[in-house]
Order: sequence, then C-alpha cells, then structure tokens
Amino acid sequence: TAHMREQLAGTRAQLKEQTSADLGAKKDVIDSRLDQVHAEMRSELAKVSELLATLGETNARRFGEVDSSLKAHMEIANTLSESTQALKSALANPQARGQWGERMAEDVLRLAGFVEHVNYTKQTQIDGGAGRPDYTFNMPKGQTLFMDVKFPMAAYLRYLEAGTDAERDAHLKRFLQDVRARVKELAKREYAVEGGGSMLDNVLLFIPNEQLSGFIHEHDPALIEDAMGQQIVMCSPMTLFAFLGVIRQAHDNFTIERTSDEILSLIGKFGTQWTKYADQMEKIQRRFEGVEKDFDELTGRRRRMLEKPLRDLEAIRQQRNLPVDGELFALEPIEDDDTPPAGNVRHLGGGSRA
Repeated sequence: TAHMREQLAGTRAQLKEQTSADLGAKKDVIDSRLDQVHAEMRSELAKVSELLATLGETNARRFGEVDSSLKAHMEIANTLSESTQALKSALANPQARGQWGERMAEDVLRLAGFVEHVNYTKQTQIDGGAGRPDYTFNMPKGQTLFMDVKFPMAAYLRYLEAGTDAERDAHLKRFLQDVRARVKELAKREYAVEGGGSMLDNVLLFIPNEQLSGFIHEHDPALIEDAMGQQIVMCSPMTLFAFLGVIRQAHDNFTIERTSDEILSLIGKFGTQWTKYADQMEKIQRRFEGVEKDFDELTGRRRRMLEKPLRDLEAIRQQRNLPVDGELFALEPIEDDDTPPAGNVRHLGGGSRA
C-alpha cells in the first residue's frame, strides 16, 4: 500500500509537470497570438484614426465652403431685396414708371434695329392737334403709327405687396379699372383724327412687362378685346417686337414696289427713246443709200459720158498728129460692156492742149 501510494504520488507529479509544460506551451502560443492580434488592432486603429482625421479635415473644409456659399447667397439675396425695394420705390412714382416704360420700349426698338429720327420720333406734336404721343412711327406712303408708354401700375404693385386675399382682390379690381380707364383716355385723344387722316386708325399702348401682360390676360381676357374695339392695341415687349418686324417688312415691300415702278418708268422712257433712235437711224440709212446710189451714178454713167468727148478729142489729135503741150488726158480702152474700169483716165504731160 505504501508502495502504491508512492507510485500514485510519482504519477501525479509527472502528470502535473506534463500538464504544467503543456499549459506553458499553450500559454506561449496564446500570448504570441494575442500579441499579433494586438498589433493588428493597433494598426487598424491607427488607420481608422487617420481616416477620421482626414474626414474631419474634409468636412471642416466642406463646411467652410458651404458657409461661404451661404454667406454669398445671403449677400446676393440682400442685394436683390434692396434692388427690388428700390425698384418698387421707383415705380411708385408715376414719372419714374413712365421713364421705365420708355426705357423698355427703347430697348425693344434698338433690338429691332430702329433708329430715332429715321424710323421713329419721340414726343412729337401732332400737326393741327393738341396730341403729343410718346412715339410716332413712320409708315409707308406717308402714314404714321402712334404709341403711348404710360401704363397704370400703382394698384398692381400694391397687389404684389398685399398680405391678405381680401387686399389682393381689392387691388386687382382697382388695377383692372385703372387699365380700362387708361384705354378710354387714350381712345378719346383721337390721334388719327387730329393728324389729318394720314395716321393709322389703331394706337399702340405699351405694357412694359411680359408678366404684367399675362396677368391682365389671365384675370380679364375681355379687356384686350375691348381695347381693340376702341382702336387701342395693347402690346408687351415681345408683341411690340413683332409689330416692329411687320413695320420693317412693310417698309421693305414699299421700297421694292416704288423701285419697281421707277424701273418700269425708266424702261418706258428707254423704249420711247429707242424708237426715236431707230427712226433716226433708218432716215440716215436711207440717206446713205441715196448717197451711195448717186455716187454709183457719178462714177458710172456720168463718168462715161464725160470720157466720150475726150476720146473723140484724142482721136482727132492722133489723126492730125498734133503735138502735145502740157498735160492731156490719156484714155484707156473702154470695155465692150460699156463699163469703164476704175482709173481709165490718166494724165499725160508735155505739149499744148488740142
């Protein structure tokens, strides 16, 4: 029994030593693995920290750019607000609204290529009348077209600034009434009648804004038709540009027509002169033909009749053997057809004439 206890004690000691050795080896493996894991984690944490730092810098820069953009937008918005307020304040003055309308109209005229004192005039008194339209356009055949740029906008501006629906409705109604009153006022001026009948029946009323023109058409479509019934044509910048194109085309067509008439007139004059020229040439030709006939008569029959007595004289001289003193005509033989050749008379020198 004592021996067995000793063996068991020895066996336990060996197992303990072996277990301790195994545990030590495993502990070393685990420690090595943990060190490797710790190193990998530290590396990953360093990368994460670096990425977070970079992301923080990027976000800070982007936030700075956004802040700068917001400040720029705020400045632009403040500038627009100030400009809008200044424009509203300016348009609140009727005289300023009139000047603004004239400026808008002049921009359209300049875009259409119209030149003052050539295609139109400003603030020109009508002959024989008290009217003074803002613009007078020169039309073909001595006619003219008038345009007025004074447009009521006070109620429209109050409509835009109204805070309640009731206020907006009241200002809208007032604005449409002002426009109708302006149309009636312009129709009563009778520019065409005062101009002596050389003016077109219609008068243009310039609306200085496309949005304003659409606003009128949306809330009172009959207003435009009523104005046309009174010979008043309401036009926005775009429609005015179209009207100016029609005026320019009318001028071009009139110029072509007038040039064609001038060309036809010149062709008629040329035809008359050509007939006279042809008649005169025919007369001269007949005269030349008569002269040629007389010349043929002179160099033909008349010459032969003159040469006949000369031959007789020459024959007598030769028969009597008379000397020749000075120059005598020596005649060449006459052909049988009684047509003497040219130059058949020649001068002879020496002796006296028979």
